[in-house]
Amino acid sequence: MNRPTTAPALRVLVVDDERPALDELAFLLGRDPRVASVLTCDSATEALRLLRETDVDAAFLDISMPGLTGLEMAQVLARFRQPPAIVFVTAHEQHAVDAFELAAVDYVLKPVREERLAEAVRRVVESGTTTPPAPVDEQIPVELGGVTRFVNRSDVTHVEAQGDYVRLHTRGVSHLLRVPLSQLESEWAEAGFIRIHRSLLVQLGQIQEVRMDQGRCTVLVPGAQLTASRRHTKALRELLLKRRTQP
Repeated sequence: MNRPTTAPALRVLVVDDERPALDELAFLLGRDPRVASVLTCDSATEALRLLRETDVDAAFLDISMPGLTGLEMAQVLARFRQPPAIVFVTAHEQHAVDAFELAAVDYVLKPVREERLAEAVRRVVESGTTTPPAPVDEQIPVELGGVTRFVNRSDVTHVEAQGDYVRLHTRGVSHLLRVPLSQLESEWAEAGFIRIHRSLLVQLGQIQEVRMDQGRCTVLVPGAQLTASRRHTKALRELLLKRRTQP
């Protein structure tokens, strides 16, 4: 499978058990100048049989299908020597987290708008410039205006607890996520996130400046000034010193 990077001519596969949805999606993709050919299948089993003989650059998968679901098919595709980019096209929002765990390039809700589909194709094209195809940076699914977006974890400057939710802060934008702060503290520790307050995590790589005043530590990240609690100041200073002395 050769994915062009300068003049994309994508070969895509569309899988949906509902014929009207299948035909509509194939028609819209066929109108995109970046798409060279569109193959269609009405079941995941048929699609996997086709892929034994044909390579594609991207697979646009419905999720709720009889037999093998789109999520299950994506798991199979991930084991291919050169897996295609995955775009889920579904009427259901609740599978976004599962899609994120499978490193999907995009998650498009039905009914599909042509401009939204064009954005998905753009992401497919961009995914073809990386090796391996799946992004190394973890992507976090968030809801914004009824649309599921994927935020790169590396873009998160800090995380703030808000009741049963957390607010992920990036440069100029924030997103609510229903997950305990303690869970993110554990899962994101290896990515450089540290608790500086009972309600705050900060990404060490985003820290621009650290100020000490009468034993209190203030951390500057893009767009925010965060105060560390006395309890967490010592651990923060030790981590920053360790990073400074590493080669």
